[in-house]
Amino acid sequence: MKKTFLLLLLSATVISCNDTKKETEEQPEEKVASATDESVKTYRGEFIYTDDAAVLKGNTFIYGVTIDDKSQELADKVSKIKKDAYDMVPVIVTGEVKPNPKAENEEVWEEVITIKDILHVSDKPAKNDIKLEEKKS
Repeated sequence: MKKTFLLLLLSATVISCNDTKKETEEQPEEKVASATDESVKTYRGEFIYTDDAAVLKGNTFIYGVTIDDKSQELADKVSKIKKDAYDMVPVIVTGEVKPNPKAENEEVWEEVITIKDILHVSDKPAKNDIKLEEKKS
């Protein structure tokens, strides 16, 4: 009786382990198949747009932003929130970061981000680290 019970228990363990391996082997394939472009990632940072340039600054990165329709759309959304010209607004975007082809010839950002999608724009500007004020004489 004990031998039969141990044999059934061992069989059940082996069968359940085989099913687990099949599930874990299939999961990475599904993730790869569902990922359309591995170079497009989500970025959270502060966005600023001026006449000369656009910049996305995060906690661990600073990227120049490629000026195109999506960055113009983001600039329009941010302009409604900014209180002055140099306010930075927190945003969440998806984009693709690449080396800046102009970086060799000019003093520009080494890497640029091309915004693919705008996920979120804050409803208020980021707090300024340093605020400069003019003294009235």
